[in-house]
Amino acid sequence: MDMDHRLRRVRFRAWHRGTREADLLIGGFADRYAAGWNEAELIWFETLLEEQDVDVMAWAIGTQEVPEAFQGPIMNAMKKLDYVAIAMR
Repeated sequence: MDMDHRLRRVRFRAWHRGTREADLLIGGFADRYAAGWNEAELIWFETLLEEQDVDVMAWAIGTQEVPEAFQGPIMNAMKKLDYVAIAMR
């Protein structure tokens, strides 16, 4: 599968998590950063997508410790939460 197809697939999976909160956090992160990822970073994110949403969200907001396998610069970027766009009504 070529990189463009994988990126489209990752973005779809990131935006279709099951809850609006997870969609905003994980999908927003993919929208902001995925285009610049190399092979290893894309594999990291594909692996992250296999985790439970509640865990990924807890790692991102700091209510649970991030497992060693997911620690590093990408998770640090996810923890900034500066990519979550919330429309105020």
